[in-house]
Amino acid sequence: MSKDVTLYALSTCVHCHNTRDFLTEMLGIDGFKCVFTDRLSGDERNDTMRMLRSVNSELSFPTIVIGDDVVLGFKKDKIRELVEAD
Repeated sequence: MSKDVTLYALSTCVHCHNTRDFLTEMLGIDGFKCVFTDRLSGDERNDTMRMLRSVNSELSFPTIVIGDDVVLGFKKDKIRELVEAD
């Protein structure tokens, strides 16, 4: 897989945890980055939220960035399609 995959999640969100588990099964623990936005602070939190707002104006979670594509919510088929696409 050549695309970067980043999961933006909340540590208390069941859908976020299900998405993380799904990505771990597909890509392995080191195959993607997981950012729990509710655990960030200061400039790191501000910068992350600003970036998220630019790709997801509703700031809903989970938000998965796969290359240049964005998936909002735990949508297994769409995630799999984008991860496996060349």
